[in-house]
Amino acid sequence: MAIRADAASAVARPHDSGPEMGAAARQDPARARQRPLPEPKPLTEHGPARIIALCNQKGGVGKTTSTINLGAALTEYGRRVLLIDLDPQGALSVGLGIPAQNMDRTIYNALMERKTTLADVRVHTDIPRLDLVPSNIDLSAAEVQLVSEVAREQTLLRVLADVRNEYDYILIDCQPSLGLLTVNALTAAQGVIIPLECEFFSLRGVALLVDTIDKVKERLNPSLEISGILATMYDTRTVHCREVFSRVVEAFDDTVFQTVIQRTVRFPETTVAGQPITTWAPTSTGAAAYRDLAKEVLAL
Repeated sequence: MAIRADAASAVARPHDSGPEMGAAARQDPARARQRPLPEPKPLTEHGPARIIALCNQKGGVGKTTSTINLGAALTEYGRRVLLIDLDPQGALSVGLGIPAQNMDRTIYNALMERKTTLADVRVHTDIPRLDLVPSNIDLSAAEVQLVSEVAREQTLLRVLADVRNEYDYILIDCQPSLGLLTVNALTAAQGVIIPLECEFFSLRGVALLVDTIDKVKERLNPSLEISGILATMYDTRTVHCREVFSRVVEAFDDTVFQTVIQRTVRFPETTVAGQPITTWAPTSTGAAAYRDLAKEVLAL
């Protein structure tokens, strides 16, 4: 799906809510977009994986939560999934109950040591068919060390090649910045999912992110496409939230997933539990939303 940078800039500019926007905000624009989703077909064989980066330079918009729960939901449809923690804070690892801070080898070693592969550092999670490449604070050094490397932007793409045929999806949880690690993720990926909090200030970074994606597509990775924008922290009770969502849909149309992730206390609980919401609260609205998102991703 293509997104024009000028559209991204336009949606981020403040403007008065006219009568049409006000009418849309009084309703629930997310519910109005709901359509039946096709049931995913079972697979007869696995791989090579489709690589998707979950990216937004603004922190706290649900990247890690979406990576974990989308990955877990995809496994429920029989897909083999590898999650890559590409954030030195290691939130993805923590969210799956993996004590990455105490591990001797992480994604950092796979990126910086020629003799270490992803297969050497990946770990199995408690979720069947879901594996993780963990991260910890060591990864912060890679941003500096990669600068002097030859073909530095392709480092992650190179190490992913060893395991790509073992999985159906590889999901990369990017750090909240547009640095060299994020460029590595975009260079390796075929698709980008942009989690976007339904709040005005979150819109302002979309133009910069889309511009970065366009540059990576032009110079490093011609096959890179935006898979979709995922509205997160959606609260139907607030006019502001509904207005922001309406503006995003107005600007980006079908590039916005019809699935929205609503605010719920269940997500902080899952972080403490170290489990996806699909296993911690399998009948919750949050779990149902990520299963719907998985259906949309599988239909792309």
